[in-house]
Amino acid sequence: MKRGDKINFVRYADDFICTASSKEILEQRVQTIIVKFLRERGLELSIEKTKITHIDEGFDFLGFNLRKYKGKILIKPAKKGIKAFLEVIRETIHSMRAVTTEELILALNPKIQGWANHFRRCVAKKIFSYTDTNIFKAIWKWAKDRHSNKNASWVRNKYFTGIGLRNWCFLSGKTVKAKSNNRLTLAFASNTSIKKYVKVIGDVTPHDPDYQEYFRERVNRQRMERKHSRATHQ
Repeated sequence: MKRGDKINFVRYADDFICTASSKEILEQRVQTIIVKFLRERGLELSIEKTKITHIDEGFDFLGFNLRKYKGKILIKPAKKGIKAFLEVIRETIHSMRAVTTEELILALNPKIQGWANHFRRCVAKKIFSYTDTNIFKAIWKWAKDRHSNKNASWVRNKYFTGIGLRNWCFLSGKTVKAKSNNRLTLAFASNTSIKKYVKVIGDVTPHDPDYQEYFRERVNRQRMERKHSRATHQ
């Protein structure tokens, strides 16, 4: 292998990506080496799941889509994952047709916040708004079905309110126990701030004792960000 081949390898558990400067290098050299490496260990490369593609066309990896747009690589939530997430939300709403608004919100908020936090490091602002719109449609149908004999204005006044710049916030009929003046509201994925992932510098490795402090500070900073994110949603 030559330096100009630009061969790189990224692995997470049994999923991996190999990159190179050309399709021929991947097909004729890299894939051959991988197949041989796995065979020696009693393993086999799944041809059905293996895909060789150009970065301009993009590919999915671990729920993310990586693709180059006009020379710039953007990482977004994969379409399959978005569809699966919304299906879970719709199924949850459909299965809880007879519960209180508080119970429904308590069931949905961890799913919405967890999903949004998972993708907060990538280009997801528009997708968060897209999922919020689809969740609202499912909630609106849930509310309308409960009161089929009532008009839209009545349903809106009963289940939705305006908070800040938002006019359609789904809220519970009860006040939050810890905050007696506030009511529990459905989380918005778009309220999750996008935080760019900070890459590990250079050839730094956690196995080198000289960089223990660097990784300690990095972990502490990530913990503080997660703590702030939880506090923001409370």
